Parts: sequence; C-alpha cells; structure tokens
Amino acid sequence: MIFRRRFSDVVSRQLDVFAEDGADLIADCRAAERTYDRAPRDEAEARYGEYVDLVETATEALADMRDRFKLTLDEDAAEEYEAVFNKAVRKRWPPFGLEIENR
Repeated sequence: MIFRRRFSDVVSRQLDVFAEDGADLIADCRAAERTYDRAPRDEAEARYGEYVDLVETATEALADMRDRFKLTLDEDAAEEYEAVFNKAVRKRWPPFGLEIENR
C-alpha cells in the first residue's frame, strides 16, 4: 500500500506531463472519434481505422513513458508501479487504457 500512494503521486505527475506534451494527440483522438461517430455508413470503417491508429499511437507513447520509469525500479516495485500507472491511464483516458496492459 505504501508503494501505491507513492506511485500514485508520480503517476499523476507523469500523466499531467503527457496531457500537456500530448495535448495535440489527445485532441486528435477525440476529433477522430467524433468524425467516426458522425461518419456515414460507407465511410465508418475508414474513420474507425484512423481513430484506432491515433489511440494506438497515444497508448504506445504512454507505455514508453511507463516503461522508461519502470527501468529505474527493482522488480517488485516495478510491478506495483506498472499496475498503478495502467489503472490511472484507464481512469483518465479509457480509450488509451484498453490496450495499455498489452504493451
């Protein structure tokens, strides 16, 4: 439990940095989702593909951030940190959290 509290603060700050640095990517994901939602049936598949590609890019960026920090921790702490990070991503950005554990 001590790790979770400590890592919660670190993860919160990391996600704030991502929100700032990746603001354009996050906005692009939201715009692509709206475009897909409004797309006519004959365009929906292509628009969904564009949305998924952007979500994948954001998820990979988050996973890279997580994995770089994880390298600074011992094995047990790294597992705790990864769990806290993944949970925070799922809560803050559900579309990015769907695949974060698979990265």
